Amino acid sequence: MAASYQEKLVMFDEVLLAPKIDVDKLCAMCFDGVPDTRNGTRSLAWKLMLNYLPPGREEWKTVLEKQRALYRQFLDEMIIKPGADHLGDDRKDVTFEDHPLSTNSDSQWSQYFKDNDVLLQIDKDTRRLQPDIGFFQQATEFPNQALQDAANNIETLRKRVEHTMLQSSDVAKNRLGINITKCKNLRISSDFGHEILPEGQEAHWEVLERVLFIYAKLNPGQSYVQGMNEIIGPVYYVMARDPDVEWREHAEADTFFCFTNLMSQIRDNFIKSLDDSPEGINAKMIKLMLMIKKCDIKVWLRFQEQDLKMEFFSFRWLTLLLSQEFPLPDLIRIWDSLFADERRPQFLICVCCAMIILQRTAILTSDFPSNIKMLQNYPATDVHVILRKAIELKKYL
Repeated sequence: MAASYQEKLVMFDEVLLAPKIDVDKLCAMCFDGVPDTRNGTRSLAWKLMLNYLPPGREEWKTVLEKQRALYRQFLDEMIIKPGADHLGDDRKDVTFEDHPLSTNSDSQWSQYFKDNDVLLQIDKDTRRLQPDIGFFQQATEFPNQALQDAANNIETLRKRVEHTMLQSSDVAKNRLGINITKCKNLRISSDFGHEILPEGQEAHWEVLERVLFIYAKLNPGQSYVQGMNEIIGPVYYVMARDPDVEWREHAEADTFFCFTNLMSQIRDNFIKSLDDSPEGINAKMIKLMLMIKKCDIKVWLRFQEQDLKMEFFSFRWLTLLLSQEFPLPDLIRIWDSLFADERRPQFLICVCCAMIILQRTAILTSDFPSNIKMLQNYPATDVHVILRKAIELKKYL
């Protein structure tokens, strides 16, 4: 018999207040969903399930102080100090060896322009994150004081994108082989459909912009790939809405490490050269198709008849952990179960298969255009029905 709502609250409190967290028991409870009115419970549970916090509560203070100090170091080295160095129209340390047109791979200017390319994509993606709920466009109650204090005169990432004239150079050779450099100024538009906050404030999307930029700098082989914003958004949303003010104050650093741990498990999805590896995205799509064949041969045959390939829709489902297929509250409920399952990638395939099987009638009676439209814009469905079906399908793994 399922526990009542109040009983679930008591059970979560008993587990999370214990001197040493029984992570297996916590995961079993989270798999059935974390009570929505206890956002602090979900925030703490996700930190534990994503291996940011150890099970022993006595270790938390030391771990949190160490990790948050490390994040402040990353912030200082990659954003605050460069933000001070690059203010103004000219750099004072331009030399013959290191100048804006240098082709030297070790050039600071070369790295600066590469970082700009990454930053522009991050900026565009984070500004438009979850526009329907408006949360990410609102001001955070804990802006970074070092960056926002006008007296420090530090260039924030937002200012680097919005308020500076990015100078690009077109270098060509004339018929005599002489380099001709044409410089042009490009203004980056700030029109993203929402108001820019006053000086001294910063929106939640700006916090995520920093986190993703630091992640990209620390992972040059992977860098930033479009779609990572969809993964980090829900994690930060849960952390930043914790009722405990101390947890909220450190949501940025905590999100960075939770996101980094999550990405370590799904990073192959974002590296194109690993698409065909045993854990790559193509292998996951093949597993999904094989599961459909095992559990419903008629649906599988329909896919073959219509040449309805997995990459047309499930590439996005699997890569982004369904983050674009459901409203945020429903997605968070799905992630409760996903993070709690010890076979996380396999359970995601079960959820995707359940989504398809639950649309069996529509798939068997509709033509190709209708089916592809439906799968690319999945109809509103009770996520609990999907999760129950996914659990049933685990036997086909």
